[in-house]
Amino acid sequence: MMVDGDAAADVAGLSLAEVVRLIARRKLSSEEVTHACLDRIERYGGKLVAVAGCEPEHALNHARAADAVIARRRSTGRGDASLLGVPLAHKDMFYRQGRISACGSRIRAGFVPDRTAAALERLDAAGALDIARLNMAEFALGVTGHNPVAGTPHNPWNPDFVTGGSSSGSGVAVAAGLAYGALGSDTGGSIRFPAACCGIVGMKTTYGRVSRFGAMPLSYSLDTVGPLTRTVTDNALMLGIIAGFDGRDPAASRLAVPNYLATIEDGVKSLRLGVPENHFLEPLTPEVRKLIEDAIDAFRRLGAKIVAVRVPESVAVTNGMTTMITTTEGAALHARWMRERPGDYGRQTLGRLVAGALTPATTYIEALNRRPAVLAEFMAAVFGAADVLVTPVMMGPVPTIAESDVGANPGFAQTIFAMGHATRPFNYLGLPGLSVPMGFTANGLPSSFQLVGRPFDEATLYRAARAYERETGCTDKAPDLSKLA
Repeated sequence: MMVDGDAAADVAGLSLAEVVRLIARRKLSSEEVTHACLDRIERYGGKLVAVAGCEPEHALNHARAADAVIARRRSTGRGDASLLGVPLAHKDMFYRQGRISACGSRIRAGFVPDRTAAALERLDAAGALDIARLNMAEFALGVTGHNPVAGTPHNPWNPDFVTGGSSSGSGVAVAAGLAYGALGSDTGGSIRFPAACCGIVGMKTTYGRVSRFGAMPLSYSLDTVGPLTRTVTDNALMLGIIAGFDGRDPAASRLAVPNYLATIEDGVKSLRLGVPENHFLEPLTPEVRKLIEDAIDAFRRLGAKIVAVRVPESVAVTNGMTTMITTTEGAALHARWMRERPGDYGRQTLGRLVAGALTPATTYIEALNRRPAVLAEFMAAVFGAADVLVTPVMMGPVPTIAESDVGANPGFAQTIFAMGHATRPFNYLGLPGLSVPMGFTANGLPSSFQLVGRPFDEATLYRAARAYERETGCTDKAPDLSKLA
């Protein structure tokens, strides 16, 4: 069945959890919702430069197969944990056997992997459809979303503005209603930046919570995988499916995965919300500071105990050490291509990798060796006093594509460094961070705060974020794409 016009927009605008329920109850078919998403992809995917590849008939065939399964059942038998027949799309670095994964690059434009990413396998097992590959910053090295090789995605709230990177297409696709959720990767902010810039929810998971097997590597010591979704509940639903031990990723944790939905509606009355006295709030522009203060006030009204915390001075070096580890480990992975095909890289990507190749081994090892001590100090200072830490994601409003097109010009490294002020520390520390929309700045673009928790305590972040979402309706708004028509 085809879904046209306003009906398609209405269907595409539903949340992931709503679509799960409607498909399971046969109020909507998988074919209907897939048609709605494909219609959006056809209309807006190219204009937003969000989609790297899509095979509509292949997607519809899988949707029809899902409908046939549902028709043979009186119920799905999986409750809210099933994604049977729900269309998703993912960053073009999650390998699927036999399908191109270009990784936002010219070098891998025709790369066809011989394996499927663990996260995709788990979504497949839950019945989800994988309907498109989504654009990204080249080789996941880019915080703004610029990509001179594959094209720079446009923010669906205003196409003149950046999407954030490197999971740029994932942020755009979810916010614009091209899919109900997407996978991204986060090495220094690459899930949280697109979520913040596009006004959606993005989880940077605890290091080891989700297997990286079959995902393009950038930095073994820092890479994480997580979901980008429209709502907090959607995000918890997706993470509950993809999280868990996988022996193919040596860093994957054996800790049991909790039911993130079990406590998500419990509120914040027993929670201590830590507000940093130093470092994280210092560089904020006045309007972002006001939005953060308003968010803290909302938590206070909800019954959270607001606690001032002073983060250790050692956190100041974590941004730089994250950047150095990323480019050094990235340079090791790219060494052969850097020698043989340097002209096929974008200038900024090559410049960052070359800088990584020049890192002294002693400096790199020292940065890795310092992590346990810095983490222990941070845990004692922050989570000895609070259950959750609140920080910004970005220090100011979302910039335009033109004003942030730093390329390989002098100063681009400083721009990248400054943008990661509140995100990279938590990659270095391995802690979970959840980006949550908190309103809009004067330019009409979204802004977000970040909730940070103890290792493997994503459940508490979801609980706090959901309470804020209920109170404020922070995820109710969606971009108007009529200006793109």
